[in-house]
Amino acid sequence: MNDQPTFPDDPVYSRKVLEMLTVANEYCLFLEKAEEYGKTDVYQFLQKILPLIYLKVSLLPDIKVKDEDATEHYVTEEQWESMFNMLRNKFNADDSFSYIDHHEKSQSEGIPGSMAENVTDIYQDLKDFVLLYQKPLKSFKENAVRDCKHLFETHFGFRLVTLHTALHYLLFLEEEDMDNF
Repeated sequence: MNDQPTFPDDPVYSRKVLEMLTVANEYCLFLEKAEEYGKTDVYQFLQKILPLIYLKVSLLPDIKVKDEDATEHYVTEEQWESMFNMLRNKFNADDSFSYIDHHEKSQSEGIPGSMAENVTDIYQDLKDFVLLYQKPLKSFKENAVRDCKHLFETHFGFRLVTLHTALHYLLFLEEEDMDNF
């Protein structure tokens, strides 16, 4: 028997939200220990979890927030900087990549990107989601889900896609092609 309370009509406690929470938490926990793993292990983890994050967050329900002020941010600038530096050192020469922003119609050249920056930005948004959702009041949970969905649409969704593309090339290009990446 399931000991979890059920709220069948409340989207903030829906299966889709809880699955996203689980995936986001897994992403954050892995990155918090990424220093212990080899670069290839980190790449393989990201290659698998990024599409799952994209899928799960795209399925989040629209939540009507009752208290706009019931929101907080937890990842400090120092924590972000520490995560970024650790990842940049781990990725080393692989950190830089180029991408095309199709939103900018006049742009035809690649924009420089950083894998460490993208991974850390996603981490920050997901860690804030996880920690805010864990607060005991429902109003915090509502804001956590709403903010996560909004940040996906406006901030980290594009980062997921560009990062996944860069990882694909790192993982699957043959050695001789790596010089051109």
